[in-house]
Amino acid sequence: MSKKTPTEDEKFLFVDKDFLNSPMAQADWSAKKLVWIPSERHGFEAASVKEEHGDEVLVELADNCKKVTVNKDDIQKMNPPKFSKVEDMAELTCLNEASVLHNIRERYYSGLIYTYSGLFCVVVNPYKMLPIYSEKIIEMYKGKKRHEVPPHIYSIADNAYRNMMQDREDQSILCTGESGAGKTENTKKVIQYLAVVASSHKGKKDSSVQQSGTQFAYGELEKQLLQANPIMEAFGNAKTIKNDNSSRFGKFIRINFDVTGYIVGANIETYLLEKSRCIRQAKTERAFHIFYYMIAGAQGKLREELLLEPFGNYRFLSAGHVQITGQQDDEMYEETMEAMKIMGFTDEERIDILKVCSTVMQLGNIEFKKERNQEQATMPDNTAAQKVCHLQGINVTDFTRAILTPRIKVGREVVQKAQTKEQADFATEALAKAVFERLFRWILCRVNKALDKTKRQGASFLGILDIAGFEIFEDNSFEQLCINYTNEKLQQLFNHTMFVLEQEEYQREGIEWSFIDFGLDLQPCIELIERPNNPPGILALLDEECWFPKATDISFVEKLMNTQGNHVKFAKPKQLKDKTEFSLFHYAGRVDYNATSWLTKNMDPLNDNVTSLLNNSSSQFVQDLWKDADRVVGLDTLAKMTDSSMPSGSKTKKGMFRTVGQLYKESLAKLMTTLHNTQPNFVRCIIPNHEKRAGKLDAYLVLEQLRCNGVLEGIRICRQGFPNRIVFQEFRQRYEILAASAIPKGFMDGKQACCLMIKHLDLDPNLYRIGLSKIFFRTGVLAQLEEERDLKITVVIIAFQAQTRGFLARKAFAKRQQQLTAMKVIQRNCAAYLKLRNWQWWRLFTKVKPLLQVTRQEEEMGLKDEELQRAKEIAVKTESELKEITLKHTSVLEERNALQEQLQAETELYAEAEEMRIRLASKKQELEEILHEMEARLDEEEERAQALLVDKKKMQQQMQELEEHLEEEEDARQKLQLEKVTCEGKVKKLEDDILVMEDHNNKLLKERKLMEERIADFSSNLAEEEEKSKNLTKLKNKHESMISELEVRLKKEEKGRQELDKAKRKLEAESNDMQEQIADLQAQIADLKAQLAKKEEELQNALARLEDETAQKNNALKKIRELEGHISDLQEDLDSERAARNKAEKIKRDLGEELEALKSELEDTLDTTATQQELRAKREQEVNLLKKAIDEENRSHESQAQEMRQKHTQVVEELTDQLEQSKRVKSNLEKAKQALEKETSDLTIEVRSLSQAKQDGENKRKKLEGQVTELQSRFTDSEKQKAELGERCSKITVELESVTNILNEAEGKNIKLSKDVSSLTSQLQDSQELLAEETRQKLQFSTKLRQAEDDKNNLQEQLEEEMEAKRNVERHVSTLNIQLSDSKKKLDEMAGNIELLEEGKKRLQRDLEAANTQFEEKASAYDKMEKTKNRLQQELEDTLMDLDNQRQNVSNLEKKQKKFDQMLAEEKSISSKYADERDRAEAEAREKETKALSLARALDEAQGSREELDRANKALRMEMEDLISSKDDVGKNVHELEKSKRGLEAQVEEMKTQLEELEDELQAAEDAKLRLEVNMQALKAQYDRDLQGRDEMGEEKKRQLVKQVRELETELEDERKQRTLATAAKKKLETDMKDLEGQIETTSKGRDEAIKQLRKLQAQMKDYQRELEDAHAAREEVLTTAKESEKKAKGLEAELMQLQEDLAAAERARKQAEAERDELSDELSSNSSGKSALADEKRRLEAKISQLEEELEEEQSNMEILNDRLRKTTLQADQLNMELQTERSTSQKNESARQQMERQNKELKAKLQEMENQVKSKFKSSITALEAKVAQLEEQLEQESREKQTSAKTVRQKDKKLKELILQVEDERKQAEQYKEQAEKSNTRMKQLKRQLEESEEESQRATAARRKLQRELDEATETSDAMSREVNTLKSKLRRGNEPSFGSTARRMGGGRRVLEDASEEEADSQSDFNGTKSVE
Repeated sequence: MSKKTPTEDEKFLFVDKDFLNSPMAQADWSAKKLVWIPSERHGFEAASVKEEHGDEVLVELADNCKKVTVNKDDIQKMNPPKFSKVEDMAELTCLNEASVLHNIRERYYSGLIYTYSGLFCVVVNPYKMLPIYSEKIIEMYKGKKRHEVPPHIYSIADNAYRNMMQDREDQSILCTGESGAGKTENTKKVIQYLAVVASSHKGKKDSSVQQSGTQFAYGELEKQLLQANPIMEAFGNAKTIKNDNSSRFGKFIRINFDVTGYIVGANIETYLLEKSRCIRQAKTERAFHIFYYMIAGAQGKLREELLLEPFGNYRFLSAGHVQITGQQDDEMYEETMEAMKIMGFTDEERIDILKVCSTVMQLGNIEFKKERNQEQATMPDNTAAQKVCHLQGINVTDFTRAILTPRIKVGREVVQKAQTKEQADFATEALAKAVFERLFRWILCRVNKALDKTKRQGASFLGILDIAGFEIFEDNSFEQLCINYTNEKLQQLFNHTMFVLEQEEYQREGIEWSFIDFGLDLQPCIELIERPNNPPGILALLDEECWFPKATDISFVEKLMNTQGNHVKFAKPKQLKDKTEFSLFHYAGRVDYNATSWLTKNMDPLNDNVTSLLNNSSSQFVQDLWKDADRVVGLDTLAKMTDSSMPSGSKTKKGMFRTVGQLYKESLAKLMTTLHNTQPNFVRCIIPNHEKRAGKLDAYLVLEQLRCNGVLEGIRICRQGFPNRIVFQEFRQRYEILAASAIPKGFMDGKQACCLMIKHLDLDPNLYRIGLSKIFFRTGVLAQLEEERDLKITVVIIAFQAQTRGFLARKAFAKRQQQLTAMKVIQRNCAAYLKLRNWQWWRLFTKVKPLLQVTRQEEEMGLKDEELQRAKEIAVKTESELKEITLKHTSVLEERNALQEQLQAETELYAEAEEMRIRLASKKQELEEILHEMEARLDEEEERAQALLVDKKKMQQQMQELEEHLEEEEDARQKLQLEKVTCEGKVKKLEDDILVMEDHNNKLLKERKLMEERIADFSSNLAEEEEKSKNLTKLKNKHESMISELEVRLKKEEKGRQELDKAKRKLEAESNDMQEQIADLQAQIADLKAQLAKKEEELQNALARLEDETAQKNNALKKIRELEGHISDLQEDLDSERAARNKAEKIKRDLGEELEALKSELEDTLDTTATQQELRAKREQEVNLLKKAIDEENRSHESQAQEMRQKHTQVVEELTDQLEQSKRVKSNLEKAKQALEKETSDLTIEVRSLSQAKQDGENKRKKLEGQVTELQSRFTDSEKQKAELGERCSKITVELESVTNILNEAEGKNIKLSKDVSSLTSQLQDSQELLAEETRQKLQFSTKLRQAEDDKNNLQEQLEEEMEAKRNVERHVSTLNIQLSDSKKKLDEMAGNIELLEEGKKRLQRDLEAANTQFEEKASAYDKMEKTKNRLQQELEDTLMDLDNQRQNVSNLEKKQKKFDQMLAEEKSISSKYADERDRAEAEAREKETKALSLARALDEAQGSREELDRANKALRMEMEDLISSKDDVGKNVHELEKSKRGLEAQVEEMKTQLEELEDELQAAEDAKLRLEVNMQALKAQYDRDLQGRDEMGEEKKRQLVKQVRELETELEDERKQRTLATAAKKKLETDMKDLEGQIETTSKGRDEAIKQLRKLQAQMKDYQRELEDAHAAREEVLTTAKESEKKAKGLEAELMQLQEDLAAAERARKQAEAERDELSDELSSNSSGKSALADEKRRLEAKISQLEEELEEEQSNMEILNDRLRKTTLQADQLNMELQTERSTSQKNESARQQMERQNKELKAKLQEMENQVKSKFKSSITALEAKVAQLEEQLEQESREKQTSAKTVRQKDKKLKELILQVEDERKQAEQYKEQAEKSNTRMKQLKRQLEESEEESQRATAARRKLQRELDEATETSDAMSREVNTLKSKLRRGNEPSFGSTARRMGGGRRVLEDASEEEADSQSDFNGTKSVE
């Protein structure tokens, strides 16, 4: 940055590096010993230390050179100038308040407002506009990491967005700070950044928003997201003393993103709205902005409608019209209205919102006065009340009555209670606050509804929390407690996340560190506020006080003092001004709270009379606001709570309700859970001064905010750890001067060099930690090192200056000497010249000498020839060099092309593999979703079947109603029958005409719908194509993230491998030392093993017995559980059978009653005709048949029930037998247990006797204890088996439940069949009644026919008259038809035009797509060229580094061995990865198998239900055929029903075919699965072959390396020397052992006595055990009597567990006895004090022996491995020499190629810019043309709609004329319409049936769609299997390639070279990921 001049915006972002690197500042700091001292004016001042006198220090101020004495504790260290204006304050070496303040101040004065402090981003309000929020800055921060760019809110937002996309983890940005610190502005900037970066409409220029002087392109959703801010600010922000636009509420904005990273929706949650600002404000403050906007901006009719007045007329606007500088209220009003319009608010909603705001202002103008002799309030002037009621749509009198004399329910009576003036004022103010709060909530819900776009599913979200920071005022109330409580929780979250990340880094670097959770430091204060009980916290106590009637604020504080007086974070105020004061110790300091009116604030009461009025308002908007009026804390609830004491105005606020504290605590808990589930990013906003001046910074104010914001708290946490960290190379480079002699010459690893330097510096180990790549220091250590470095540099520079000055002085002296000698020579020559001047011969010589040049010509010619020859040689050389360079250039180009092709092939293969894997995962998810959908559809089909049955019943009821109507209308029908005949002809003709007209209209409407559907299809196709492109970019990003993750894993595995190598070397060294000791000790071990073998045999016998008994026990438990399951199944079957039998009996009774009723009706209605008697006989026969069938069914049911009872009794008997057997088994087990206990006691006695007899018995006893632990492990295994058996039992119970469900379904089907039978009987009744009625009608019609003949003549005359009228109507109809034909022609023309336009639109879309593809191809080519350039540069650097490193590597063969081992481990890790991938594929195949099985089950169930439906249909068909045969005229309806039934049957058959097709598809899926399994097996076989080939190669390399074993003989000699030393040590140990054995003999005597005491205790223990067993037996008897048969087995298990616990208790008692025995033994013998120590030493020696044995075996294996490695290294050395020569030549070629590539890149960049400009111009022109065409189409559509409206009007006019004509005939038509209604009802039934048919068709279509999906997935699965096989082949080829050059490459790059190549590969991967990332962003 220092070289080129920074731009204006860069000045406010980047630090001036010249100042940081200035040597003057460094020298000044080191010379003066600068420190910080406290200052009243500046907070801290710089000073230099002069003298120190004990605890006091004499200091000289840097500014005015005054000398001051300061206490030593007040001084704070100053950081070196290197750390001035540092971007991250966590890097400061001296972390103290002064340094933090100085850093922030320096950065603020130079215009840098953003600074990092660890996880924090500290923002200081600049109070002026800075040019750092432009589109250029957004582009600069897009996709960059935090350390790559300077601090900025964009960096925080971008990192959060990238982390969300890469890690798929939700993010949150927490902005906190005081009012005026810039929280809201920073949240706006975050939203603006995300709207640009994550916009789903980046290409569209039409939706652009102008912000901060730049043009940003947004989509509709992004625009709405940005426009939500002005609305929320208008209703939630206000002017305060500190801030002109202060947010008076906290908000959490959740922005949802889809999987591709585009914004798909947002949601806003608010916290703690300051409602009281509506009714009162300070002098210079304002209420919420909307009131001022509304009064200033509303004009004309709207102003009158809102009943607005000037500012001074409103009491709630206490300061009148307070103007904000630089802001006009009327303009802001227009902005908010426009924002509401964009958000989708209708005009009516906006007016309703403004009306509510006006009512809030008018409520303040209602005045109350006291009556003279009473305290009752009156309202003398009710104009304001009238305005309020007019705006809210309620009655004035009701409103005044509700406020002045509200109705209160006292007990069961309702009483009117008069209110005082204070109570009435309080009620109106509370109402105003509540109205505004509800309006604010409604607006928030409306905004959220507009922002919630559910079309695309949100994959993850990014939340922005804008909430008030920690507040400490003079008077702190309930609001401050809530805010400080939230900040405590947020600080706890920060402490936890910060140090978790810090400690994770320590773990990554391998530093030993004990985990500290600093979040627990704040837990006491949080519990003091929120704890619910034991003891209750502040909020719980406040809620508790709100329940009590006589509670006051003073009683609350007293209760708080009593319960929490002794709490650490609670304190009483020192000077009690008021009884309602108390103090809390927060993390930011002590805060004094005043609890006045906390109870009222917590309850927030309202007048429920007024709320009920508002709930019943005439305005729908007001009703919506007061939906939950029932939940309001009203006067009724208050009266119930205060019956015991008559309350005053302040106490009528209690009741059963949810308090403000509870609601806020719940909302905060939800917020904290969401924040805990996210990855937080912290932004802390700071006010520099209260004067709102730019460039001024108040030190104390900033320090106070740093404390409150938790920045200093974070620094305190940093001090606990190691905040300063430096990479090894940087540490060595900077501080090597301090330990120059410690590091030897030659190459050395950075870590080793740093370790040597730190040893030389003698640093305290507590001050530093050495990691894997960095050194960590505590605070202040680097400052000390800087001081020492400066001192060292000063010494070096002084010596250098002395040397240079001496050299210069000597040079000057020599020059003077040379001048003297020259002067002497000149004098001598001058004297000689003066002598020769007059000599004649001298003159002649001087004249002749110039003439003698001819003799020199030959010499000059020779010189020229030599010069010519030299020039020719140079030319020849240059020509040869040129040829060589051209050859090198061509070879480099060829290599570059080959490398590019290889890279592209590998990247494509990898991308294909990743795509296939992701496709498989997505297919798996889709299959699961299809499964769920199928299950849901099955459920829906069952529900539909039930709905059909219900509809059937409804139809039957309607039939009955119709029959009743028929009976009523028979009389009217007889009268109108004759008139009907005459009128029907006329009516039919008119109806035909009307139908023709309706057909024409329907056709027109259908055509219009078709056009609309086409337009919708085109728009949907466009949207789908856009989404496809986004999905492709998303897939690309996923692949890149996967690549980066795999690389990180590789690095981690390499680090782990290095650590293992180090550990292995240590073990090798130790094993060499211990081998000789092991050889001596093995003889002793052999003796001990022989003794142990006998005891092990005895123990194994005992264990075998135990295992047999446990197996018997498990079998018994299994049988018990199975029997219990059988019992439960049988009981459920019994219950179901009983229920079925009861239902069958009920059905039988109902049928019997219905049959009797039918008989009685038939007997009444029977006539004497023979036909009716025959019908009756048939009916009776059918009824008898039905009775017989029912009786048979009943008998079968009874027989089944009896069989079930018999089975049940048999099963119960079997269960009782099994229970008795289990009891016997239990008793046998107890006996066996007692026998085992006896055996164990005998064994212990034998063990003790052996310990007395032999000295080495303790070793045996320990081994026996190990075996006991093995027994315990076996016991735990048996318990695990028991748990597994329990799980199996649970699975069996689940299966039993499924069986019971199937039984229930069968019962349900039986019930349905019974209902069908009942419905058929009812149909029989209906048909019989219809027959009777038809016979009556026939008789009546015969009489009416005679009358009709008489009336016929009269009606003929009327017909002639009506014919004339009809002709007139026909004329009208003809005119209408002409008009309709004209309109049809117009529509056809319009349709043709639209089709042409659509074709043009398609062409334009094709052109656009082609241009886009060309642009993308060129952009990708450009990116590829840039990356190849970067890669070639990196390769050049790598090759140069390789040349240097390879020269060093020739001498370091040992390091090459290590690297070769690393290569082997890598190959093993790769093979393990492939094995894991194979296992994953197998797991996926198994999952697919399970899914296929579940689908098959679902199919079987569907087939069963289908078969049952078929049976029911067949039964219905038979009954319907019988009915049809018995009916004459009435059969027509039945025939129609039959037709519909046949249609349904056809549908059912279609469903069957579809089901069969699904089954075929399932079979195909199973076949595909089998193919996949076969492919997997083939892949496994190939993989095994490759492994075998690798093993053979390794064996060949081992054979070659055998030759170099001889070189290791020298190392073996060294090891022999070490062994001699070890033998000497062993002899010493043997002497010590002999001494110890003598001491053990003395201790054995004391043990004998202890053993005797132990035996006594064991006898007592056995007695206790017997007593316990007796007690438990009694308990078992009681339990068996109390519990039911089902719980007996559980009781047995519980008793077994209790016995185990008793055994454990007995063991504890035994241990206590042993402790007492040890104490007695201590008293008995004087030597017993040393016994335990000797025994411990003996145990340690034995443990060492066992370890040494293991290490011996490991050593032998390691020796073999080392031999193999030696063989390999010789081969590698030979190959290295060959590769050195080849790489030298390639490096020279690469240099020339790099220059040419740079030239080509520059040319390509210029071409690309030209292409981009051309494409942009084309796009602009095409988009404008499309917009113009769309506008034309819209105008044409509007014209068509107008024409349609005119035609509709004409049609309506004609309809009116028709109606006038029809009115004459209406009297006649009424009766005909009644008959039509009956026909329509039957039509509606038919329509319902058709709908059901359509639904079933839709379902079949869905099933076909699902089938197609399955087919596609199968195809894709086959493709994936093919792709996997290709990948395996490619991987095999890569492995083969990797095996061939592996030795050469490793040999080439051992030490540093290998690292460089790895870095190059990593950089290539990074470049690939950058390329992909940039493409996706563009």
